[in-house]
Amino acid sequence: MVHFAVGLPNVGEFGDPVLLTELAVAAEEHGWDGVYLWDHLLYHDRSWPVASPVVTLSAIAARTSRVRLGILMTALPRRRVQIVAKESAALDRLSGGRLVFGAGLGSMDAEYADFGEDPDLKARAARLDDGLRDLTRLWAELPPPPVQRPRIPIWCPGRWPTRAGFRRAARWDGAMPTFHDYGHGRPVPPEEFARVTGYLAEQRGSLDGFDVALEGRAADGHIDAYAAAGMTWWVEAMGWWRGGIADARATIAAGPPR
Repeated sequence: MVHFAVGLPNVGEFGDPVLLTELAVAAEEHGWDGVYLWDHLLYHDRSWPVASPVVTLSAIAARTSRVRLGILMTALPRRRVQIVAKESAALDRLSGGRLVFGAGLGSMDAEYADFGEDPDLKARAARLDDGLRDLTRLWAELPPPPVQRPRIPIWCPGRWPTRAGFRRAARWDGAMPTFHDYGHGRPVPPEEFARVTGYLAEQRGSLDGFDVALEGRAADGHIDAYAAAGMTWWVEAMGWWRGGIADARATIAAGPPR
């Protein structure tokens, strides 16, 4: 079964927590299954506003009752894991057990270097693995615990054909592939997506109980083919590059492309 979510940037014209909360509430009202936010401290255009995804997700959790929620992907290597553990446990409780915890390296070196942190990718990868190990331990040790058992689901990204991110994701509960050669209006061919799910199945032994999320535009097609290849979540991409806020409102109001 495929679930349908909206993916909302937290930057630029979308960098307003009031707007993001409004869009999330509309998504629940119009039958979407999830709402996922970006994670940024700043963006390429430094004049753009950037909304705190954690604070915004808290407001969304308080204003909704059904949709799955998450930040895709939290740049865990630039955060203190004990604070993340408390925030995510609180979000899971506030939402009644609806949180997905996405964790990645972060896409912008400047979000490390500009704040005195090491942007080296290998160092970030090591901190991510250590952080995920510590996060799951702290969820069990620091009361109050999350609602979900055995833990909040953890999804990790990968950028195909590089394998490292997918090996990491296979150790947890879900993966969100991106692609070196596809995206931004050039949808990944279903057969290329199937290579990713095949690799994940090899790493795990099976995709049973494992989520694979893919972000894109339903208008580009292929959703049924992606589902046949193992996709469990479709994330409809919203953003300034596809019509901005007006398009996001209209797409959300049209409901999920089931």
